[in-house]
Amino acid sequence: MTWSEDETLWELVLESGETLRSRFVITSLGPLSIPTMPRIPGMDDFKGESFHTFYWPREPLDLSDKRVGIIGTGATGIQIIGELADKVKSLTVFQRRPNWSSPLNNSAISDEEMADIRRRYDEIFANCAKTASGFEHLPDRRGFWNLTREEREATWDKLYASPGFAILAGNFVEIFFDEEANREFSEYIANRIRARVDDPATAELLIPKDHGFGMQRLPLETRYFEAYNRDNVSLVDISTSPIMRITGDGIETRESTHDLDVLIYATGFDAITGGYDAMDIRGIDGQSLGEKWTDGPVTFNGIMSNGFPNMMMVAGPQSASGSSNFPRAIEVNVNWVTDLITRARESGVTRIESSDAAEKAWQEEVKRSYAALLLSKGQGWFIGYNSNIEGRSPDTNRYPAYQGGGARYAQILKDIAASGYEPLSMS
Repeated sequence: MTWSEDETLWELVLESGETLRSRFVITSLGPLSIPTMPRIPGMDDFKGESFHTFYWPREPLDLSDKRVGIIGTGATGIQIIGELADKVKSLTVFQRRPNWSSPLNNSAISDEEMADIRRRYDEIFANCAKTASGFEHLPDRRGFWNLTREEREATWDKLYASPGFAILAGNFVEIFFDEEANREFSEYIANRIRARVDDPATAELLIPKDHGFGMQRLPLETRYFEAYNRDNVSLVDISTSPIMRITGDGIETRESTHDLDVLIYATGFDAITGGYDAMDIRGIDGQSLGEKWTDGPVTFNGIMSNGFPNMMMVAGPQSASGSSNFPRAIEVNVNWVTDLITRARESGVTRIESSDAAEKAWQEEVKRSYAALLLSKGQGWFIGYNSNIEGRSPDTNRYPAYQGGGARYAQILKDIAASGYEPLSMS
């Protein structure tokens, strides 16, 4: 993508060689669209079938007689492990860092329940619009320390059995700010894991020790912890027994060898900015967006970037999308960008650019919002800590849900529109 200041147009060159010219460009790249492979010696030597989860074969796989290995226990790994455990000859899980996880609690929806949901659409959307998380669940504001330990645990028992993100979005707000409150709740979840995993040593390996519950993006699971109770499933802790190399027959760690027929890489994504880095985007005077973002993305409310006129981002870096209910957050961006372009067309505006000052102000707002949150100490992609990407360091990639959140973010954008888009240069 190359910006022409003289023509006030973007020129886009596709892989096919086709060239497109457009007044405005809207990027909807998704925060998890560029997969990353690990850096392990011998990966090309493996004689069996191997692939990143992003490139899962389109044809159905019969793994019933296969010895399967999977590297990674993030959100994708957790989903796959629970699903494959009873469908393979054996499953060997190579875990670098454990993740907190809680039950998804999906179930069939009866016709009566669906009719009730449809009847309450307006109410549901209204609740989503006013909560920080963008979900229907309202946070518990009775006060963590106003209740007894027994009352808190009764609340958690109910949330643990509820579907979706209720365990986070319907919880006490103190667990996101108060270390002692988070520690107590994390121990509650740890005890739930211990109760579900038969082998105490395995259970402890599955319980994170380097961060509290909710301090990284929460993977939801179905039968994940029970998978480790099966005789055909084994867990390898590669933090203490690291992978030395991949051989033609499997994986060799520092302490043992594992013969495998299929190797699955659940090794994550180049989160948030990976989709932008995959393209050569050049703005005013040929400035590269990748170079501008070398030390982390700098944006105007996650939607525009100074020096790159007429490029609007949906779910871009530093928007609220990744830290709240994704469809609801995307709609906020889509509606705002739609209104902006509509206004531009109606008023004859052909060039829109954010200012450097407005970007710096938003950068400070995002940093300020993280300051009070315990999750600022985490190491997940959620806050921009792409530790699986060489050379990446922590940066402010998301507008956080609980200090700011979807409702606050939407109001900020609404106020900007009401001001006549004052922070933007429109000509």
